[in-house]
Amino acid sequence: MNNYRINTNYAKALFMVATDTGNIERAKQDMVLVGEVMAENRQLRSVFANPTIRFDKKVGIVRELFGGEVSDEVMAFLVFVVKKNRSINLQGIADSFVEQYRVAKGIVLSDLVTHQPIDDEARRTVTQLVEEYTGKQCELHDRTDPKMLGGFKLEFDHNMYDARIRTKIRKLRLEFAKNDYESKL
Repeated sequence: MNNYRINTNYAKALFMVATDTGNIERAKQDMVLVGEVMAENRQLRSVFANPTIRFDKKVGIVRELFGGEVSDEVMAFLVFVVKKNRSINLQGIADSFVEQYRVAKGIVLSDLVTHQPIDDEARRTVTQLVEEYTGKQCELHDRTDPKMLGGFKLEFDHNMYDARIRTKIRKLRLEFAKNDYESKL
């Protein structure tokens, strides 16, 4: 169940508590961990989505998984979420918390897709260009796509710059299909 309002409200509550106690950086690290664990484990998501499994069993699972890994504050929050029967929303809550953290700190998430891995110089250049364009600090995530012919695709702050070879070929095909150069005889 992916309910935006629930995810956002629970994330805001944790964000406010973490801000008040001065543990915002640690809470962010902990929620990144929670989000990654939930995203990577389909069986865990199935257990949390199952209404026949009692919440005390789910609390035990949360304590076993994250005990010693997350702060006491975040652990108490996770237990609270499970007791409120919202364990199915843990991944969404974690993602929403991280997004709120980025907004509060003025960080823009950028996703760069290339055919081959890029070097540090290119990574720095792209980061610098995004920072200049947005006026925010850039958190760059780069990945490779072997299906890509060449070029790159950059997404950030609801913008996309598509410089893939396949896109350029598609545009050329459309231009040639117009056939503006047909003789008027």
